[in-house]
Amino acid sequence: MTERAEQFTITLAQLNPTVGDVAGNAAKTRAARARARADGADLVVLPELFIAGYPPEDLVLKPAFQSACRTAIEELARETSDGGPAVLIGSPWVEDGKLYNACALLDEGRIAAIRFKANLPNYGVFDEKRLFARGPAAGPVTIRGIRVGVPICEDIWLEESEDYENVVECLAETGAEILIVPNGSPYARDKNDLRLSIAVARVTESGLPLVYLNQVGGQDELVFDGASFALNGDLSVAAQLPAFVEDIATLRWTRSEAGWRCNGPVAPVVEGDKGDYAACVLGLRDYVGKNGFPGVLLGISGGIDSALCAAIAVDALGAERVRGVMLPFRFTAQVSLDDAAQLAGELGIRYEVLPIARAVNGFEEILSDTFAGLPRDITEENLQARTRGTLLMAISNKTGAMVVTTGNKSEMSVGYATIYGDMNGGFNPIKDIYKTEVFRLSSLRNSWKPAGALGPSGEVIPVNIITRPPTAELRENQTDQDSLPPYDMLDAILERLVEREQPLASIVADGFDREVVARIDRLLNIAEYKRRQAAPGVKVTQKNFGRDRRYPITNRFRDMGKPLPEPDETLISRAARGSAEAFDG
Repeated sequence: MTERAEQFTITLAQLNPTVGDVAGNAAKTRAARARARADGADLVVLPELFIAGYPPEDLVLKPAFQSACRTAIEELARETSDGGPAVLIGSPWVEDGKLYNACALLDEGRIAAIRFKANLPNYGVFDEKRLFARGPAAGPVTIRGIRVGVPICEDIWLEESEDYENVVECLAETGAEILIVPNGSPYARDKNDLRLSIAVARVTESGLPLVYLNQVGGQDELVFDGASFALNGDLSVAAQLPAFVEDIATLRWTRSEAGWRCNGPVAPVVEGDKGDYAACVLGLRDYVGKNGFPGVLLGISGGIDSALCAAIAVDALGAERVRGVMLPFRFTAQVSLDDAAQLAGELGIRYEVLPIARAVNGFEEILSDTFAGLPRDITEENLQARTRGTLLMAISNKTGAMVVTTGNKSEMSVGYATIYGDMNGGFNPIKDIYKTEVFRLSSLRNSWKPAGALGPSGEVIPVNIITRPPTAELRENQTDQDSLPPYDMLDAILERLVEREQPLASIVADGFDREVVARIDRLLNIAEYKRRQAAPGVKVTQKNFGRDRRYPITNRFRDMGKPLPEPDETLISRAARGSAEAFDG
């Protein structure tokens, strides 16, 4: 009879994979296993789909990519014949002609077990039902004599629906002693509280301790914050890893009469505005680094949006990899020139001033015959922005540096950002940041910076930029009647329209002026085509512009602001359930 183990040591590898870099992700796995071995661990755990990088999107459908992942897993499995720690690692897996989101247990030189994700998310940024087959709710795997349940990410986000497998219940009923949950859970503001509440619910229902391992790093518009944690069976916190940084932590679990228990490290978690700022930094850093850009450049206007983006860029990449360019025209105020120069000096970035008057005048001269007889309007003003965009892209083409765009969520929402000016480029770190938060983050950065930030400490954004009253310039297709309300009011209305998708009547009932609400809704709708052409950017809210909010450009529906009528249920003839099922076949 095998003697029961009284200790179980687990190394959590909260690491930053790169999608498609199978060899690089395998190398990270080997390094984590070496660390686990030095710590005397029985098991090292990697995040969801780690060998592929997460999310792999349609790349995972390529047979050559599937084969590369399988080959890497087999190589790692052979290496576990050395008697060191077992490895629990996420990978795509093809079996019986079906593709699964899987987790493989590698131990004693073989693939000791495979578990498939049963519940596939298909909301927000996720579309796994299109990519993967559903796996069954399987029992635990055995590691060093311990029965370990391995629900994968969504498998613990229990929904009360007919097609949802209660994986945790199945694991508890089949003898699991501890739950280890590999995750690819993207950052969103206040997401930590939601994850913890989900984990608490599963521990309460099962009575089992739970280890929640999340990946860290930026992947296109998504940022994964890590912030992995573990709960004891009595719901006390067994361990908490830091957010937004790679971390390898070894947790020593001890068996007691009440089950397995751990008393591991507990790091503070960055949340709120600090979390959003850290996400912007990490998202930009990984977008630049993983795509091989030598550095970035951005237009420095003397305004707050470009100032915040410059600070984020320096924190992400270091001052030596950031270049600022002031592109003044005859309407540029001296205070903007002074503030831009001070900002560049505080951040220590390369900075130059390139007046654009000759270029703008040249465009106007070229168009003089075409525009003959037509009054001057916003068209001529927008030539400034287009000229700036052209010059920034020229420098980018010549140097290889990526253009950082600087349009905030408020102005992008209503079209007060020009396609060829402050929207287009390589990447926008504040794409999902409302204007009111831009001001808060700028003040925050002057008193705090995230761990690992490469920029200087202290006041880096001149106070005058933060305190100077904002002025929203009129841009393409806007008229005087479309001027914006104060930003606090604008953002409150947009949050209700974009994040909550409230009817206009509900927003008016909240105390907002009907005409203002209708005007903002109109601007939001007609700017859809602009947002489709904007650069990608960091996601920090539950519903950003992109894969979270997909509205048609060609769209004639408009909310008229009237109270919504109640549906008339008396008009519906409802068949009995048995009859309906028979009709459905």
